[in-house]
Amino acid sequence: FQIPARSAAMTAMTAATIDNLSGGRMMLGLGTSGPQVSEGFHGVRFAKQLQRTREYVAVVRMALARQKIEYHGETLELPLPDGPGKALKLTIKPVQEQIPIFLAVLGPKNVALAGEIADGWLPVFFSPEHTQTLRGPLEEGAARAGRSLDDFRICPSVNVMISDDVESARNAMRPLLALYVGGMGSREQNFYNRLVSSYGFERAAEQVQELYLAGKKTEAMFALPDELIDLVSIVGPPDRAKAKIREFRDAGVDTLIVWPVLPDHEQRKEQLRLIAELAKEN
Repeated sequence: FQIPARSAAMTAMTAATIDNLSGGRMMLGLGTSGPQVSEGFHGVRFAKQLQRTREYVAVVRMALARQKIEYHGETLELPLPDGPGKALKLTIKPVQEQIPIFLAVLGPKNVALAGEIADGWLPVFFSPEHTQTLRGPLEEGAARAGRSLDDFRICPSVNVMISDDVESARNAMRPLLALYVGGMGSREQNFYNRLVSSYGFERAAEQVQELYLAGKKTEAMFALPDELIDLVSIVGPPDRAKAKIREFRDAGVDTLIVWPVLPDHEQRKEQLRLIAELAKEN
């Protein structure tokens, strides 16, 4: 769920409802999105994001525990102090004693916050080769909270195309990756562009952004290095995909959230079946 899109209480109500409908299988993912979406689509100022996320998670947990919501923070004030509002509690009881909360975050400070207050992390374009660098902020946040990461779960979203035609599989990854690296956010504030740059692809990230923002989307797609696509995706024949799954496992990943990049529903189902079989073999 995008934090600026709904109140913390509404998020808690929705999570509790889904937990009941799913028989206690709800896992709540939260992210702040970016300034263009927050301010342009939801009408919420993109400010004090670390504090906003911290307070939002606190209120969601309070609501899911069915406590009366009374919270006085920098970004959240419940009830409002100058009106008829009163402290209320959730009427829906979740199935799980505690619905796990995952943060979908990228920057080091936000990742550290996940290590401090969340039950897991939902990274995107995760690089197994950079796991030590990426885990550093998690460990920093956990230390700040005096907690262990033993039960903390890392669950990256990974785009997948299992095919004997590696070039075709890579090309299937290009549109979405180019959108995020080149056009997701402004020139000055694109979190995905920064992430790719931190992997050592600074020049490519800059070039992709220049082309994408100039309207040359196809050129931007093919300016993405094959090495970058291979780093953050699962592409190619089964043996290659199996080896990549092993890389994620060895990097400390608990669950892969796989996204088959295919337009047809049946093809996507087949890709999920293949990736599940390969994961079992590991």
